[in-house]
Amino acid sequence: MTRRTNKQVKRVKQVKSVKQVKRVGSVKRVKGVKRVNRDGFIAGKRWVKGSVRRRRGKGDVVRKSIFNTESGNEQRLQKVLAAYGFGSRRQCEEFIEQGRVEVDGVVASLGVRVDRFKSEIKVDGERLGRVKPVYIALFKPKGYVCTDNDLRGRPRVIDLAPVNYGRLFLVGRLDMDSEGLILLTNDGALAERLTHPRYAVPKVYRVQVAGEVTGEVVERVCEGVYLAEGFAKATNVVIRGRRKQSTILDLTLAEGKNREVRRLFAKLGHKVQILIRISVGGIKLGNMLPGEWRHLTTQEINKLYGKK
Repeated sequence: MTRRTNKQVKRVKQVKSVKQVKRVGSVKRVKGVKRVNRDGFIAGKRWVKGSVRRRRGKGDVVRKSIFNTESGNEQRLQKVLAAYGFGSRRQCEEFIEQGRVEVDGVVASLGVRVDRFKSEIKVDGERLGRVKPVYIALFKPKGYVCTDNDLRGRPRVIDLAPVNYGRLFLVGRLDMDSEGLILLTNDGALAERLTHPRYAVPKVYRVQVAGEVTGEVVERVCEGVYLAEGFAKATNVVIRGRRKQSTILDLTLAEGKNREVRRLFAKLGHKVQILIRISVGGIKLGNMLPGEWRHLTTQEINKLYGKK
């Protein structure tokens, strides 16, 4: 029997620690391991993306959300400058280090956070126009992807949005085969509110699935099933109609996982044939056609913020 060296033993222990980490969403920090899953660690830190578990005291587990490191609409200055088109974030950092940027009359330094809706920012003495908050509802057509950079050259949802409002962010995603309501905004605080699970913003989907959906299946959908990322369930299901070989339903979810609706019904033996998101946080798709967009009204914006 051959003996293992200290280095070999240490390496085997490290690999065992990595194999014990199965879930991407909530994992333990493993000392000495730089990569434990396909997403990897955040640059410069040993925390993985998503929700992380830290041990405190005698086995007490505390969950620390790292979904958004920004506070409200405050963002790092270099990120704001990059959004204005001054170059990459690294180039914008050089502008700041050279003393060429002022915030509210004070020469800025690296690490400062600003609210681009309120702060007065100057580059080389020239004031940047304050960004006006933009809120847009768009009907995503089937065949478009919800990504900013697609190496395969597929059509992107962002290309359907108006270009005169600067950089806009998609709030939530729909897969390529799905269609329906997508919200776009430059308001980071609202994007955080609409996508973070703790706010439980309802999203309604009109779904056509193969086969006859019985009351028992509806109960299972509401009770929930286990997916790879965790538990998934609908908060409400309404059968809207039936066809010869399919059923049409309205499905309400309080959080969104990757292809959650399709995977949820697949677990119960029903293939999703058509999926359209018809509402987000009370904002309805209405009579828009695929590819069309419109501005949200003040009442709709207040509704998304939970104001009456």
